[in-house]
Amino acid sequence: MTVEISVVRAGQMCRYYLRHTVVGDGHRPARTPLREAQEQAGVPAGRWMGRGLATLGLTPGEEVTESQLRNLFGEGRHPYADRIEASRLAKADSPKAAFRAGALGRRVTVTGADFVFRPQPTIYLLWALGDDETRRVIEAAHEYAIERVLAWIEDEVAVIRYGKDGIHRDRPPGGLVAARFRHYEARSGMPLLHDHLILSVKGQRLDGKWGSTHTEALHENTVAASALYNELVAAEVCEALGLVTEPRTVTAGRRPVMEIAGVPHELIRWTARRSDQIAACLSELEHEYVTAVDDDGEPRFLPVVCERARAKLNPIAALKTRPPKPKPRPLAQLRASWKTSAIMHLGADLVDSLLERARAAAIVIRARVAAVVDVALAAVDVTAMVFVMNGGGRFHRRHLLAEARRRLALVLRGRRRDPSLDDQIVNAAIDTHCLDISEPKTPRGEEPGYRLYTARWALSDLEPVRRPPTAESGPDPQPPADPGAPASPRPPDLELGEREIPRIPLRYDRAVLAGAVVRGKLPTTTVRGRAYDVAGHQQAAMPELLLPQDTAPDRRKTKDVPRPAVDLEALRTDLEALALTAEQLHQIQRAGEAFAAVGDAFRQRLRQDDHGDDTPRTPHPEDEHPQHPPQPGHGQRSGRRR
Repeated sequence: MTVEISVVRAGQMCRYYLRHTVVGDGHRPARTPLREAQEQAGVPAGRWMGRGLATLGLTPGEEVTESQLRNLFGEGRHPYADRIEASRLAKADSPKAAFRAGALGRRVTVTGADFVFRPQPTIYLLWALGDDETRRVIEAAHEYAIERVLAWIEDEVAVIRYGKDGIHRDRPPGGLVAARFRHYEARSGMPLLHDHLILSVKGQRLDGKWGSTHTEALHENTVAASALYNELVAAEVCEALGLVTEPRTVTAGRRPVMEIAGVPHELIRWTARRSDQIAACLSELEHEYVTAVDDDGEPRFLPVVCERARAKLNPIAALKTRPPKPKPRPLAQLRASWKTSAIMHLGADLVDSLLERARAAAIVIRARVAAVVDVALAAVDVTAMVFVMNGGGRFHRRHLLAEARRRLALVLRGRRRDPSLDDQIVNAAIDTHCLDISEPKTPRGEEPGYRLYTARWALSDLEPVRRPPTAESGPDPQPPADPGAPASPRPPDLELGEREIPRIPLRYDRAVLAGAVVRGKLPTTTVRGRAYDVAGHQQAAMPELLLPQDTAPDRRKTKDVPRPAVDLEALRTDLEALALTAEQLHQIQRAGEAFAAVGDAFRQRLRQDDHGDDTPRTPHPEDEHPQHPPQPGHGQRSGRRR
């Protein structure tokens, strides 16, 4: 994820952000003015953003001062609260009334949210090693993407709750206010263009009173915001420099990451010092996880690392390997040192011709891959992916929106698109392939963004998710005999991070296969230039499962529809960006045949029901809900699997 979020609390702003974040993550000397400290660190001054600036007497692009930050984020008051209070006191107002005049509603503990925006590695490598023109183009694209994401948050995400139990929820009509600070490098000293967008939670309601935006809504939509930023910044860079993006697999089993085509992997590895350290530490933590025992000498967790456990352990590994902050330097010095280091590792020919290599790769890819977006097909892929990737097959609209934006980035390869295309895909997915299963108990649950959905069709033809092995049947983790003893030592022939840890396979491959199976059942599956029949889509081989519930006929009276064969050529075209092998395509075809068999069995059961057959149905393994293994930190005896 290239957009991260953390909350800013009153008081914390003065202790950390004013000392470190505003000066490029360096250390601001005591009693040094903010602008002077920024000049010494070689970072630009912060700038104000957002549509709510006019309400507070600020202008877009205006420099952020220390007193403004201290008032708005340190205390949750007006940026010019000092001036307002002094003016009221000069007019003989009481100190209490003067203080209230500079307030923005009630005092709150959480005063803001810190969004960190960073482009894909290949983009900031071009920014770090390219010429000045390339650097300016990438910085402009970076700023544009941040502005678009902020506008989307103001229009679709930010909400002010008030009244009993937050029954009233208003979008801030005047917009929000944010301060943006730019940083140039990572803790490892490698290039990392990123901006901190510190968003104030204060906003005006429809009645003109000041309230606070709901930070939970900001957290819930971070993935969708990250997908939008990634798509926008890549499209702007590619259109301006004549480049394209391509999918690259960073971690086996996870979704590919869209990177600039033509930038070699070796260059990304040159910057991956922190990634290697985190991976090695994570392997050690996983070993401790599977060998941990409680006071009775029994395993505290399952002897296998699940996906959720990895998500918990990864930030711990990042914190354990976190190096001290380097001393900030001006951008010109950083770019010179980065280029020298890259040339030493990879050679001057590669580094000097980086942009030309990327443009040459773009010409080849644009001639081979056509960027055609079929909303109906994209709706199938998005629904199948979200259905499989979300535990229990339940999801909200924001999950579909994030996946739709990822899908568009995969298909368009760095081209610009209609701003409403992602919403069109989500609406098509909800209308055609999703079933509303919401049972709201509060007014909040009635809102469209919090409606709960699941897919209208089942994917029981796919291989069931493999259950994590139990302590009796799974691999022996060899826990220590003494509960207080440390984990077993690493064998001498293994380096750090080379342990063989039993891990549950990731769900992304299964989700891709699910989308291909469902799409393969459509009568006219095409992408390039061939007609797509939406009505025929709904009349696929399992109409009782694919048709919307309000328009579907009686399922017991539905006649069988001939099953079309899976069009491998069309399927190959649609999945070309994923670089599926011939064996994988045959696997998809076999899964499609299994999918049709399930449909036949389903219709056969319906006919048996019509004739009064009361034969009990054999439960399918997919009918059982998998038990989630306990997570690190839940070391109670009651939490282990028996």
